[in-house]
This record gives sequence, C-alpha cells and structure tokens, in this order.
Amino acid sequence: MPAPLLELRDIAKHFAGVKALDGVSLAIQPGEIHCLAGENGSGKSTLIKVVSGVNSVDSGEILIDGEPVGHMTPRLAIARGVQVIYQDFSLFGNLTVAENLSIGAELRERRRIVSWRRMRAHAESAVRRLGVQLDLDATVDSLPTSGRQLVAIARALMADPRLLIMDEPTTALTGREVATLFGVVRDIQARGIAVLFVSHKMREMLDISERLTVLRSGRVVAAGPIGQFDEPAITRAMTGSDIAEDPYVWSGDDAAPNLLEVEGLTVPGELDAVSFSIRPGEIVGVSGLLGSGRTELALALFGMRPTYAGTIRMDGAPVRLDSVQAAIARRIAYVPEDRLTEGLFLPETIDRNIIVTALPRLSRFGVMRMRDAAAAAARTIRDMAIATPTGDRPVTQLSGGNQQRVVIGRWLLQDPRLLILNGPTVGVDVGSKAGIHRAIRALARARGLGVLMISDDLPELVGQCSRVLVMHRGRLTAELPGVPAEHGAAGLRATERALSDRLKALV
Repeated sequence: MPAPLLELRDIAKHFAGVKALDGVSLAIQPGEIHCLAGENGSGKSTLIKVVSGVNSVDSGEILIDGEPVGHMTPRLAIARGVQVIYQDFSLFGNLTVAENLSIGAELRERRRIVSWRRMRAHAESAVRRLGVQLDLDATVDSLPTSGRQLVAIARALMADPRLLIMDEPTTALTGREVATLFGVVRDIQARGIAVLFVSHKMREMLDISERLTVLRSGRVVAAGPIGQFDEPAITRAMTGSDIAEDPYVWSGDDAAPNLLEVEGLTVPGELDAVSFSIRPGEIVGVSGLLGSGRTELALALFGMRPTYAGTIRMDGAPVRLDSVQAAIARRIAYVPEDRLTEGLFLPETIDRNIIVTALPRLSRFGVMRMRDAAAAAARTIRDMAIATPTGDRPVTQLSGGNQQRVVIGRWLLQDPRLLILNGPTVGVDVGSKAGIHRAIRALARARGLGVLMISDDLPELVGQCSRVLVMHRGRLTAELPGVPAEHGAAGLRATERALSDRLKALV
C-alpha cells in the first residue's frame, strides 16, 4: 500500500499550559475525502493550523508521502500541495471575482504592472477548471455565501493542491447549496486531490466522507471508515454521551387566545398575503429555499419593514410594528442569522453584550446602576449555561455555541412574549445545539413564550417545532403538523422526509 499523502504521528500542542492536541495521529490517502469532526474546542482548528504550518508542534511527527517534514511552515505547506479554505474565505470583498482569483498568481510572478487581460485569463482558467459559472466582474461582497465559497475553492485550485482542507464549509449554506458544494468536492476528488472536510454536521459527514476521525478534548476518540458510523455513534464520540431525540409537543390550552396572529402580511417584492398564528408556549418553524421570504418575514415582525400591509395582532389586539422600537415595546425579540456581524459587539465583553438591550431598565436618570447590571449579566450567564469563568472576558473568546447563548440570553432579559430565531444554531456544534434547544423548550413551557424558528436544518425544525410552515416566493405554501411524542425518532425521520420532499418540489 502506498504511503499516505499526509500522516500525523502523536502530535501534541500546548497553549499556556492547556493541551490543545494530545497525541493525535491521522493519515490521509491521495484522493481521499476524510472528515475531521469534533465539538467547538475539540482541537480541529489547531490541527488545521499544524498541517498548514501556522502552528508549530511541541512533539510528534508530520510526514508527507512517507517523508518526515522537520519544521512545517505555511510556505512549505503550500509548496507541498496543502491549501486551506477557512470559514471566512479570506477574500478581498471590495475586489472583483477576477481580481481575487488572479492576485495570487500576480504576486507569485512578482508582476509590477497590472495586465487586466492577463488577470482575466487567469480567472477564466480557474473558473473553467472548477466547472462552475461565476460573474468575473462582480465584487465578492455582492455574492451570496455559496458564491464566495466557490471563489475561494477556485483560487485554491489555481495552486495545484494535492490536499484541500475545508474548514466548516457548509456553516452558512442552504440545503441546495450544500448539494452543489458536494458535487464540486466530488469533482475535485475525481482529479486525485485529497480533501480534509472539517465539520460537526453528522449527516454531511456520512454523506461526503470515506473516512472519519473524531476529536474530543484534543484527543482522537474514534476513527475509521465512514461505514462503521451512524449519527448516534458520531454524537457519542463527539460529546461523550447520547443525546435523546424527542419531539417538542405543544401542551397549551386550545381555547386560549393566540399570542400572535398575522393576516395578509404583505411587503411589495418580499411577502405576499402571509397569514399564520402562534399560541403561547408554541414553537413554530419556518422553512423554505433561499429567497423564499423567511428572513423578510422575521424582519417585518421586528419592525424593519415599516410600510407593510396587513394586520398583526398580539393577544387579540391589533398592533402596528412600524419600527424596531415598536416591536421591542410589544416584547418581540429577534436573534439574527449572523451573530458575528448582526448580533454581537465584538470588541466588548460578555457582560456588556448581554446587558446592552436592557440599558433603559438598568439605568436611572441616564446613569447605569452597575450593581443591577452586573447581577443581570451574571444571572443570564448562569441561566443560559454560558461556559465562561467571568463575564469580563471578550465575547470573541467564546465558542460559537456560547456566543449564540449570549445573543439569546440578552433578549431574554427583556422578558419577551415572542422570540424570533433566524438560524438559531448556525455554526454550533452538536452538544451546544442540544443545550440551546433545551433552553428554548424550557422557556416556551415555563413562560408561555412564543417562538418563531427559521432554519435550514430540517432535523432541527422537525424536532423542536410543534408545526412547520413552508414558504416559497414570499407566500406560505404548506403547513406540516408536529410529531406526536409516542412516535419518537421514527416519527421525526418520517416528518423530516415529508418536509424535504416539499422543499424539493419547490425547486
């Protein structure tokens, strides 16, 4: 059997006395799709940086084609055919697709004078090699996430890689976009290029990879051909425990008035006569393809589409949600899809991120009551189980799951009646996702909180919602009932298939 393309032997790496990697061994064969899985903080990112030469190792050995590499550096990694596509893609947003694709070649060739014809030829060659359609004159910032990802992949392929590392590549993609990406990955594999696919999404691991390595607390806890694993086995390896699958069943009073009633909600070009209701303590899901109007619905209910037509009632009384202030006054809270750009104040501490929406309540005559603010932040950290020794730490030091708990906990300080969650667990690992789901369920049951959950994650919608609404081109086209408790996991799978079939029919 030929030597692995890449082999790691007993790799160890420490940061300030903390073991990030502890005796990690891993082998990737040429042309293999190998999945690296683990929760946030398991060591995945550190391992990527070791392979790409960003981090040196404290002990252990790196081999390429069976030959030891004494000291891996970024330049050596690239020279040996290793390319990394990080989650943020590392693109120049203000430059065009053609400029992003050709700038690397221009720098490598040490060009001093720009030739737009030469740059465009480079870009056309890269896109042709990938086999996709991209507008070379569009700025990268104007592209959807899937388009930016294709640009990043095309740029990486220009360096003739032998190993392409993809770090959480499906975090912000819809189901259709994931399918397109997987087609691209398989085309890359067909050319003999190995792919290290880093993820915490179990179904994607099972679908795309041939071998799987699972990290937990910096150690390899499971490894082998993908055929040896199923979802429960991967969950157990990643978290160290089993996570129960039980559907959320609304148990309120059918005779009680609705918390929210929406009739004929219309926003020109975005929403067309949308009508639905939410009862106290009910979690209602919203699904649909990209551009279906899901996010526009959330923004309209949060006062960000002030010129809407139609009727909105809360507790039976008509309300006018023509501003964010009006929505907050009606105790409506909104957790946006992108917590990093829309949900968090990244330079600030955890405490400050938590209390920012409660400042009017925590102030008197324009002066903040520091003791009350500290108590409110500490209570939220405790109630939301945010993993931090102190709220004085920068919020950027938290994992994705804990950052999401900060955003949700911030709004819960407002004691909302309606909580709108847009992609509540995007980029969150399986353990943190289960914790967020438990917290939302408990709040819905204990407080009578109404929840509108928008998500591309079909298992999430089916498992956490008492019913799911399907949107298409700004209209509600279907409603799927929830899964009875006695139907358990089998009922969840059947409903998930039904929802998937509905979405496929809309393509």
